Amino acid sequence: MTDTQRSIPLAEARLWGDERIATPIGPIALAHSYFDDATSQRLYDEMDYQRACQAYVWSTPLVSMMGWQEAQAAAFGVTGDTDFVVLDTLREKRGIVTANLTTPYILNFISLKDGPLEIRYPAGKTAGGVLDFWQRPLCDLGLTGPDRGQGGTYIIVGPGDDPAAFAREGAHVFRSETNRLLVGLRILDQTPGFFERVQAELVWGRVGQVLKPSRYIVGRDVEWDATAPRGREYWRLLALALKDEPVRAIDKGWTAMLRPLGIAGDMPFAPDVRQQRILLDGAAMGELMTRNLSVNPRFAEPWWDGMGWYKCVDFQLPQELADRAEIDERAAWFYEAVTTTEGMVNPVVGAGQVYMTTKRDGAGRMLRADRTYRLRVPPNVPAAQFWSLTLYSANTRRPYDNGGETIASTSLDSLTEGLQVNADGSVDLYVGAKAPAGCERNFMATVGADGWFVYFRLYAPLEGFFDRSWRMGDFEEISA
Repeated sequence: MTDTQRSIPLAEARLWGDERIATPIGPIALAHSYFDDATSQRLYDEMDYQRACQAYVWSTPLVSMMGWQEAQAAAFGVTGDTDFVVLDTLREKRGIVTANLTTPYILNFISLKDGPLEIRYPAGKTAGGVLDFWQRPLCDLGLTGPDRGQGGTYIIVGPGDDPAAFAREGAHVFRSETNRLLVGLRILDQTPGFFERVQAELVWGRVGQVLKPSRYIVGRDVEWDATAPRGREYWRLLALALKDEPVRAIDKGWTAMLRPLGIAGDMPFAPDVRQQRILLDGAAMGELMTRNLSVNPRFAEPWWDGMGWYKCVDFQLPQELADRAEIDERAAWFYEAVTTTEGMVNPVVGAGQVYMTTKRDGAGRMLRADRTYRLRVPPNVPAAQFWSLTLYSANTRRPYDNGGETIASTSLDSLTEGLQVNADGSVDLYVGAKAPAGCERNFMATVGADGWFVYFRLYAPLEGFFDRSWRMGDFEEISA
């Protein structure tokens, strides 16, 4: 066979005899149905590259948690298993991917490898939860948990433990499929001294050991970055997770595809030159694919007909259905956000939270940082508690850094002091390069070419959201 032989389209190839086949990776030449060693290596390279791209999409929720844990420990000086980091200021919250800027976060990461965890949770108005490292909630704590705000004992056992062995009267026992956990809570009672009481009464530790109060790390006011890293660091975190965590049955196909790339729980992460090249390209392409899932979610329909708004969380709490894992759906969310709860995934009238997003204006054009837009929030927003509009960077997915030093520079809500409200009860909010004259209180700035998006949150959504009788407006480009 000669180099000048006509190439056969891939779909028409017989894969037999002498053929020159046109493929997306260039021509493949067969001689008596086989190919040479160089072509064999090209096929392996392409095979591994495709697997790396898809492995990025699959592993997004896990690696995001790994990166968050490492970054938080380094930024806030976490030294003990039961240290809680309290995030309250703009700088502190700006480290978290799509953080809510309205209320504080109180967060802890802990592992079950040293034994099951026992939590004696205090009574009162708090909202908390425990998540595994695939970002699936194991249980709520506080008002939405089994204790219903009355306080109680929780026991969290690891992947290899039998929950029945830890059952006791009055204790709520849950099993995690990962060793690593996220434990978080929010203080809902603003009565002076309530947080201090929670600090004193929340005691926890290993089952069978003396339980102690936590150390609360407060007032650091540092800038930090919990966005999942890119390139080699992304795969290092995934390799670390696979070394530390058992492989679930649903994930065995993925771990099989990663092994030829030097990522497995029973081997050191030391990719050779070939593997490094493929992993770097796979991470970059995988992120582009995942960003596309977030920007243009082909598995979802706009919430309101003819508009650009989507409901952000569009999968089930287990992240799987009877016939498939919801890989694309969860990747779209966990690329630009972190954590799930029952209230986020399955809000009901008067309880939970709704997260809405759009990346386009009313004309269907992608939003830009060098232009200015108006968003009209109609009156009577169906939220029993409050609503908020928060601005995020498309690159980092963290709260947008526009040089502002107050929460209102990046997040506006129905509780914002001084927010300008129209005579009919609607609110005009502005996002963009320049504030319209007289509208500075309702404006959030964008800078340079740092692309952006927003989350519109409804806390305790009401019937008008679910029956779609209330409709949000689209962004409208204006001249400021």
